[in-house]
Amino acid sequence: MTRRILVTGGAGFIGCHLIKRLLDEDNEVICLDNFYTGKRENISGLTASPRFSLLDRDVREPGELPAVDEIYNLACPASPIHYQKDRVVTTLTSVIGAYRMIEHASRTCARFLLTSTSEVYGDPLVSPQVESYWGNVNPNGARSCYDEGKRVAESLAVSYREQSGVDIRIARIFNTYGPKMDVDDGRVVSNFIVQALSGKPLTVYGDGSQTRSFCYISDMVEALVRLMGSPAYTGPTNLGNPEERSVIEIARLVKEMTGSDSPIIFKELPPDDPKVRRPDITKARRELGWGPTVGLDEGLRATIAYFRTVV
Repeated sequence: MTRRILVTGGAGFIGCHLIKRLLDEDNEVICLDNFYTGKRENISGLTASPRFSLLDRDVREPGELPAVDEIYNLACPASPIHYQKDRVVTTLTSVIGAYRMIEHASRTCARFLLTSTSEVYGDPLVSPQVESYWGNVNPNGARSCYDEGKRVAESLAVSYREQSGVDIRIARIFNTYGPKMDVDDGRVVSNFIVQALSGKPLTVYGDGSQTRSFCYISDMVEALVRLMGSPAYTGPTNLGNPEERSVIEIARLVKEMTGSDSPIIFKELPPDDPKVRRPDITKARRELGWGPTVGLDEGLRATIAYFRTVV
């Protein structure tokens, strides 16, 4: 059955891949984006579809929206460079944007999915991170606009679900990578690939021993679609790849796979940068039947091939 679906932040990295998947399944998709960080070129290949439409608009703005069956709320700057550029905008997009979209879901009886983040765990004192862990977040630090913004958005979503019966799901997204990442988003994978392909030094912050886990974009989209489609399970749910790698290991792997002779240099670790990041995805496996299927080598090959066309 064809559904009418609103995707906020649909011109962003994850959003454009999600929209393509939803269109491929014969749904009608409305993309809402003000292109603060989203790119028009990300959705340029989708605009020819008669089932795609675009609302060039800020998710924080009040106003009429079409009735829909589902809302995926992805609107928010998500990389440290982008979300620290204007911390007020980031906080308000996380909170006011979620409020506007949940209200619309309530009015139209739509199912709502909030994309939260692994950053709600802050610099965690336990690893892997489980959904019951409350986190270790600096509420006044440089990253707090995003970390605390998403924590408040989660609180708001849960309150609407419990008080008003809004059909709400919460996804905590861990590091995701793949084609159509921004060249300048400052994330580990894109940074290393762009630097390697440009012949520039690969910049590692700290000594590189801090760990991350990387989920390929097609796996993340599959997880989001399954969570939205789950008849009863609503989250919060960790979505990511539990395979943990050190940052220095990723740098060396990218150098090898790109054939780059760029040196690796080390700089001071930014404040509140998490030392470990690894999801426990037991709930996603049990409740959604989901787990990552794309290995890091395979995903990096596809991502490097994409960046060779844009760098």
